[in-house]
Amino acid sequence: MSYSPRTAFQPAAVIQSIQDQKLQELLQYLQNKSPFYKEIFARHAVDVSAIKSVQHLVHIPATNKEDLQQRNDDFLCVSRDKIIEYTSTSGTLGSPVTVALTEHDLERLAYNEYASFVCADGVATDVYQLMLTLDRQFMAGMAYYSGIRKLGAGIIRVGPGVSSLQWETIFRLKPTAIVGVPSFILKLIRYAEEHGIDINSSSVKKAICIGENIRNTDFSLNVLGRKINEAWKIILYSTYASTEMQTAFTECHAGKGGHHNPELVIAELLDENNMQVPPGVPGEVTITTLGVEGMPLLRYKTGDICMFFEQPCSCGRNTIRLSPVIGRKKQMIKFKGTTLFAPALFDLLNGMEEVKDYVAEIYSNEIGTDEVVLHLLPLRNSEECDRKIRAYLQAKLRVTPQVKYITIEEMQRMQFPEAGRKAVKFIDRR
Repeated sequence: MSYSPRTAFQPAAVIQSIQDQKLQELLQYLQNKSPFYKEIFARHAVDVSAIKSVQHLVHIPATNKEDLQQRNDDFLCVSRDKIIEYTSTSGTLGSPVTVALTEHDLERLAYNEYASFVCADGVATDVYQLMLTLDRQFMAGMAYYSGIRKLGAGIIRVGPGVSSLQWETIFRLKPTAIVGVPSFILKLIRYAEEHGIDINSSSVKKAICIGENIRNTDFSLNVLGRKINEAWKIILYSTYASTEMQTAFTECHAGKGGHHNPELVIAELLDENNMQVPPGVPGEVTITTLGVEGMPLLRYKTGDICMFFEQPCSCGRNTIRLSPVIGRKKQMIKFKGTTLFAPALFDLLNGMEEVKDYVAEIYSNEIGTDEVVLHLLPLRNSEECDRKIRAYLQAKLRVTPQVKYITIEEMQRMQFPEAGRKAVKFIDRR
């Protein structure tokens, strides 16, 4: 496979040329192999031979999550005997989608994570403790494992949860890095404080943070990121990815956004009219996969709202960088005249000392507007704690959502429903 992490260091014109060439190869492949895209090209009179560059993508209709959910099998470009691995999306925004991978796709996936770990200053002498699901059709867990193997580093597969086991393993096997969800890293810190563990004497020097924002849009650490770093003096690297794109955007040591792997994906940030937004303006992340054999995607709208920046990074890479996810298009909440996205609500809740954990539930009331219920695990069951929580919410939101206090057991059931593979923090019943 002709992939190299050095591609990102090439001059912008060279990167553009590589993307244009790979796009032309993809379009011919889809024209020959994809039932879904052949139909799209015919319906919209798209002459794929006339699409010569990334700039010409505006002439092709976008694909969305509903297309993939309703016509999943029509995206498959190979016979079933070529499929090695069946993965699926988590179903956060609707029914799960199957993403099938060939042997070639698995090699590409391993390269993607290898390049990501290299970007996050990974070296062969590192040992990574994986604090995440490695089964249940979860692509990311498999990808991290494959990428670290390609890097030549050590791997400790502990899986999610169980703070006591994580700490016992850290002190026994001495990993240099952890891969996990930031809110769980915060739970590890709390466990350590409660049990007299000196976390800064451990072997861990860095954390690859997955699934949640640790930065604000100006790249400063958000509440969650600050809480981790105030207690644990480790380097934090943020990541952004999705199962469908089979590619990740990972921070370097500069911490100024997730770097684009230009040999693996074309990234557009689109407005409501499917036109590219300028740098620094929020748009919907829309991806075109490059080099995928089983289920390639063309102008696929992820539903995630980000910004991009194109100034060269201090690390020397010349690719665009993505901001943290501002929100998901379908998770926008309009509550009593206030508009907010789930990440902003999470940041607010993470900043409350009186709240140990939470789940936000959204539903439509009888007049069709949004209602918010916050299921909270309070620091203490007291009137004073309740008063502080409600006053904080009123001050920050200007409106007060419904608050329900629940037990640790109830929180566990809400966050980890049967067959779930990652903690649920947002339940949308609209």
